[in-house]
Amino acid sequence: MAYSISYYSREVQEDILNFPVTLQARYIALTDRMIEYGPNLGLPHTDAFGGGLFELRLKGAEGIARVFFCTMVGQEIIILHSFIKKTQKTPEKELKLAKKRMKELKR
Repeated sequence: MAYSISYYSREVQEDILNFPVTLQARYIALTDRMIEYGPNLGLPHTDAFGGGLFELRLKGAEGIARVFFCTMVGQEIIILHSFIKKTQKTPEKELKLAKKRMKELKR
């Protein structure tokens, strides 16, 4: 059974659509795989942050981006938050926002 992908909000979807072209292409390729095979693509494509939070790791000619997501019952993947990565470590504010949104959905 195929997975489905939905977005926490229209703003989250628009942020991804505003990524540079190579990051958008990578996002589309990886989410197509997630729909077919499930959210756990393994490193270097996906990584677990614990507590049900995961990240999609995008790398392209214009840089690096991260897309946080969680899964819900019924094979639904929810895209929670995305950002262009500018430092080696994931900024705490980005992680906190993704965790907050995941908690809202899981209530």
